[in-house]
Amino acid sequence: MSAISGDWLEALKGEFHQPYYAKLYKTVMTEYQTRKIFPPADDLFNAFHFTPLKDVKVLLLGQDPYHNVNQAHGLSFSSALRNISFLL
Repeated sequence: MSAISGDWLEALKGEFHQPYYAKLYKTVMTEYQTRKIFPPADDLFNAFHFTPLKDVKVLLLGQDPYHNVNQAHGLSFSSALRNISFLL
């Protein structure tokens, strides 16, 4: 799984030591090891890599369903960004 870096790491680093995060991390790693999970683990935090925290104006949390290989890339809503931008 790719690591979070940059200004996101500074903002989130306190969470990585919380009990819930250890449980979540273990669960996610088990799922990746035992099932076909999308996006690939190396793409899981792509949103953090492509968007510095200092540039964030709005945070939309969501989940896009991916059913096949090469559909997911770790950027939820990417196929609908034009519509979202228009609505904002």
